[in-house]
Amino acid sequence: MIQLSDLTKTFGDRVLFDHVTWQITDRERVGLCGPNGAGKTTLLKMMAGIDEPDEGAILKPSALTVGNLPQDGLNHSGHTVFGEASSAFGELLAIKAEMHEIEERLGDGAVSEIDHQAMLHRYSDLQDRFRLHDGYSIELKTATVLQGLGFKTSDFERPTETFSGGWQMRIALAKLLLGQPNLLLLDEPTNHLDLEARNWLEEYLNAYPHAVILVSHDRFFLDAVVTRIADLTLRTLTDYHTNYSGYLAEHHERIEAMRKAKRDQDEEVGRVRMFIDRFRYQATKASQVQSRIKMLEKVVPIEVPLERKKINFNFPACAKSGRIVLELKHVGKAYGELSIFKDLNLHIERGDRIALVGPNGAGKSTLMRMLSGEETPGAGECMLGHNVVMQYFAQDEATRLDPAPTVYETLSSGSPLQMVPMIRNILGGFLFSGDDVYKHVRVLSGGERTRLAVARMLLRPSNTLLLDEPTNHLDLDSKEVLLDALVDYGGTLIFVSHDRYFVERLATKIIEIGSGTAIAFPGTYKEFLYHKAHAGDAQAAGLRAEGKGLRAQGSGQKTEAAAASHGREKERSPKRAAPHQAAPPPTAAPKQNHDEKKRGDAEARKKQKAAGARQARIATLEARIAETEAAIRDTEEQMSAPGFYEDRTASQPVIDRHQALMWQVGNLMHQWEELQSLADLPVDA
Repeated sequence: MIQLSDLTKTFGDRVLFDHVTWQITDRERVGLCGPNGAGKTTLLKMMAGIDEPDEGAILKPSALTVGNLPQDGLNHSGHTVFGEASSAFGELLAIKAEMHEIEERLGDGAVSEIDHQAMLHRYSDLQDRFRLHDGYSIELKTATVLQGLGFKTSDFERPTETFSGGWQMRIALAKLLLGQPNLLLLDEPTNHLDLEARNWLEEYLNAYPHAVILVSHDRFFLDAVVTRIADLTLRTLTDYHTNYSGYLAEHHERIEAMRKAKRDQDEEVGRVRMFIDRFRYQATKASQVQSRIKMLEKVVPIEVPLERKKINFNFPACAKSGRIVLELKHVGKAYGELSIFKDLNLHIERGDRIALVGPNGAGKSTLMRMLSGEETPGAGECMLGHNVVMQYFAQDEATRLDPAPTVYETLSSGSPLQMVPMIRNILGGFLFSGDDVYKHVRVLSGGERTRLAVARMLLRPSNTLLLDEPTNHLDLDSKEVLLDALVDYGGTLIFVSHDRYFVERLATKIIEIGSGTAIAFPGTYKEFLYHKAHAGDAQAAGLRAEGKGLRAQGSGQKTEAAAASHGREKERSPKRAAPHQAAPPPTAAPKQNHDEKKRGDAEARKKQKAAGARQARIATLEARIAETEAAIRDTEEQMSAPGFYEDRTASQPVIDRHQALMWQVGNLMHQWEELQSLADLPVDA
């Protein structure tokens, strides 16, 4: 489909690509990875025809269509959202317009018979092409993609210029997806997308009928979408036919092998040079010395990428907060006529690790500001717990930095004395190396300021963290530094993130924001999605059970009414009986009473047996709950041991087991409560 042939690209004295040959075939989904500044965006621009290589060529079929989504510089105006997105079907819309024009002309009586027949033939051809290319579903396709990317139906007729930069990117992405080019180039497509839109885009790209090349710092997104990784390191492209997780393992093995080969080569070169230096001036060794000098001249040094240090970081110590950290009671919040929350109640305890999820505009950032105290509720109260030391990382945290000090001074001011030796390591983890630490904040880019703000947060003591989109503008390695630190964080964590991998690793409770409420779901984000996916099934099952109950109740009422009517007829029948009618046999009533007694005894035994089985099940559940709670206590004792979190490899299975046990005991308690409520009913109920 597209091939790079002996491609070279330089900027000044810096070489990005050095005689690279590479190709991609139809329907492949390739993730382009590499360190910041390696040239990923430049490569996409060259494949899109925006930039030209210095040497070599990019070979494409003449019929190839290429669609490119850049990181920024997107701006739409002059159309509605729906009109801009549907303009991707330009050819079909032109056919539709011509068909409408012919329809109007066909109604003109002044048109000659010959022209009339010609227009009918033209109209038939256009209609066949329009139908063949699925033109009648343009509106449906456009609405589906726009809604998948988070636009509401009420947004469709809004002018595009009224939307912010993030939504402008969504409009461009919608237009690109609807156009379905043969080669789709996406540079950070998940930026500014919430989790729901990312999940939708993931499914859409998995079903995309053509080739896709994407750059993303979202690890989960890469794992779910790509089937091949092209690693851009040391001015060349190396293929790994796996997803991102597999690439990490294979790439690590490859780099380690290169480093070992480099060490062996350096040792051998060192031995040869030692021989040359030792016998350079001895005539008897002259030929051997010259032979080794020529051998050294032929050696091609093995080049390995710079090793990025792995940072093992722990937050500075801070006193524990009280059990209740934050509590909202009957909170309401509105901006003018726009109501965000109504009668919101929220209870957050020490140790909670909460992810706030919901569509953009639902009120996640508003809730974070109220929890942090930056905004006051319009109604109700927000109460802070005992001994809570809070840090709040806002979406615009980068703009709040003082522009005057240097990078190093920004981190050193306000940091505890014992954390000062860690400053250079932390800065290195967030891509500030060498003389970068002496730059003034005012000269940093937006992404650099965000990385600096995150690094500063890690050095401040706290027992409660509120993080609103901390992973924006962070590369994958910087995200790992932040993620590792937060996994080991011992305090309360409340965060908003659109990075699925980040949410999966951290959250043990999900709070869904939307429609003026906040609904808590215990468990991970994966479990939350499962619950959402099966909520409709459970509701339908409940409605069916309720319907059966109503039908059974109605049937029972009819039976009781019939029995009562029959009894009344029996009471009235002696008064209306004719003298010649014979009286019923005297043994009929005793026999009927005996049968009813037998049925009653059998029903009573059946109910007693069911009650006994229920009690046995309750006893079994109580025993399992006690065992699980004992296991939880044992696990918590392990987790509270000094130095437990220092060895992350050993501690992670214990943390995972504790989470699984907490989920298990919650499920057992739910079963116990249901059975206990049945056991409390009267026996004859």
